[in-house]
Amino acid sequence: MSDKTEYGNLADILAGKSDEHQQICNQLKTMILGIASDAQETVWVKQKIASYGVGPKKLTEHYVYIAPFKNHINLGFYRGALLDDSTGLLEGAGKQMRHMKLRHIDELDNAVIADLIVQAIKERTQALAIK
Repeated sequence: MSDKTEYGNLADILAGKSDEHQQICNQLKTMILGIASDAQETVWVKQKIASYGVGPKKLTEHYVYIAPFKNHINLGFYRGALLDDSTGLLEGAGKQMRHMKLRHIDELDNAVIADLIVQAIKERTQALAIK
């Protein structure tokens, strides 16, 4: 998969972020693409998010996003309310979206995060009847 998308790339939204936050974002991207190498990456520079899904449509085809903030990184799930979050990492009270906040590189528990990503992909592929 190419790093370049129609709108920008991950580096475009990481400018000015701490080295640690850049590492977190890059590791999250690597994790997502390691699980779903065919993921469609779309980076909205003005919104400062990198989003991943089975197609280019954010609200219907995407399942996870990375959003860097000043003091943390959000790893968000468009339909996070449907995921089995037995560890209680996901925050949010809306009908669908949930996110987790990552502040330090050592918070990247790959097994837990990877499981949530796998669940999110499965939810989208089943909902859209993609094989």
